[in-house]
Amino acid sequence: MMTREEYFESLRKLNLKVYLFGELVENPVDNPVIRPSLNSVGMTYELASQPEYEHLTTATSSLNGQKVNRFTQLHQSTEDLVKKVKMLRLLGQKTAACFQRCVGMDASNAVYSTTFEIDQAYGTNYHDNFVKFWNEIQLTDKTVDGAMTDPKGDRSLSPSKQAEPDAYLRVVERRPDGVVVCGAKAHQTGIVNSHEVLVMPTIAMKPDDKDYAISFAVPTDTEGIFMIYGRQSCDTRKLEENVSFDLGNCQFGGHEALVIFDHVFVPNERIFMNGETEFAGMLVERFSGYHRQSYGGCKVGVGDVLIGATALAAEYNGCDRASHVKDKLIEMTHLNETLYSCGIACSCEGAPTKAGNYMIDLLLANVCKQNVTRFPYEIARLAEDIAGGLMVTMPSEKDWNTAELRPYIEKYLVGKEGVAVEDRMKVLRLIENITLGTAAVGYRTESMHGAGSPQAQRIMIQRQGNLEQKKSLAKNIARIAE
Repeated sequence: MMTREEYFESLRKLNLKVYLFGELVENPVDNPVIRPSLNSVGMTYELASQPEYEHLTTATSSLNGQKVNRFTQLHQSTEDLVKKVKMLRLLGQKTAACFQRCVGMDASNAVYSTTFEIDQAYGTNYHDNFVKFWNEIQLTDKTVDGAMTDPKGDRSLSPSKQAEPDAYLRVVERRPDGVVVCGAKAHQTGIVNSHEVLVMPTIAMKPDDKDYAISFAVPTDTEGIFMIYGRQSCDTRKLEENVSFDLGNCQFGGHEALVIFDHVFVPNERIFMNGETEFAGMLVERFSGYHRQSYGGCKVGVGDVLIGATALAAEYNGCDRASHVKDKLIEMTHLNETLYSCGIACSCEGAPTKAGNYMIDLLLANVCKQNVTRFPYEIARLAEDIAGGLMVTMPSEKDWNTAELRPYIEKYLVGKEGVAVEDRMKVLRLIENITLGTAAVGYRTESMHGAGSPQAQRIMIQRQGNLEQKKSLAKNIARIAE
């Protein structure tokens, strides 16, 4: 397994093509806007090397018998699924941000089981292709970006009926040694910090969509791939000189990007689906289920930090003993632990796939994510309520560092006696960062749209809810003949 520093150095060796604010970034690793997100991924390597956390952050590979980072593990039991959720909560607590490796982990488990069933149906060798690829990932401890979301164009039309044919990523040329693809993947979490990109179709497909039913993996610096870095609230604060507490979270962050595939060649040995449209829906459903489980860990860990920051703000404001403040903190904790309970529940109810790796309970995973589309918004609202309006109106760090202004700031922004004004400002900036700033991408807004829209989860809840079986239970109790 790699250390954190080895991970950083491995990214420096990549020839990534990244655009930020309209300019090509020469060195993404040390760019001040990008670096906090890199530090978050680095924490996944750092914790895996610490003995007190290795029971959560490492596992024994089913492919090669080696000790591997859990982010590369193919789940072998419900215990693995539970440990995954606990690991994600831990990382959320350590970073208060998105640490980005979840998508590749969830994609790998979905592709592993789906390729097995495609091979059973068609006699293809996709599963062998994937096992060889993932064995390499485990042994080298690389970070993999899972790429599912297409731009989609006109949502009322299928991929093959779009006016812009590249609105969904597709095969534009088939060769004896592989395929050439064009298109894009949107909202790609952590792609700039990844060694490889694992591409999947984004929706269930019909026979006419054959060219769009494609899954593969290539290095992120493959010819024809480039990234346009996503804009975040308060992102240019990172470019200011001598800035620290104005960032709220000066060390960690997350990112998303629009990834362009401009005639990218994919060799046969890296292809995991190629036209088997009837399996596209299975792959989407399984990936979405795993990823919706993930939110019962990562968002809860960030929620722990936000609850702690809110309690500190109340203390620094001198209102921590007010009954309504105590009650609001209780409600924040209740909502946060409910999310965690769903993540653990869908893990405990998991079962093996035909390929042998374990799948979560899909119904409970979708319930988990449906709650995530709501509860973090209420947690954030309560945090902003308790913190007060100063969170978004207080002077800047530059004002604080200006000699003639600091005495006035210290005089008029004083809170509880014995609490440094600077500390009060720091915790308010942290709350701002999590609820409104750059971290909101990985907490608040992503809670709504990450792993699919709220309606997508409701559709899955309807499918998995087994309404007919529930009707039969009612008929039996009411003595209604079938």
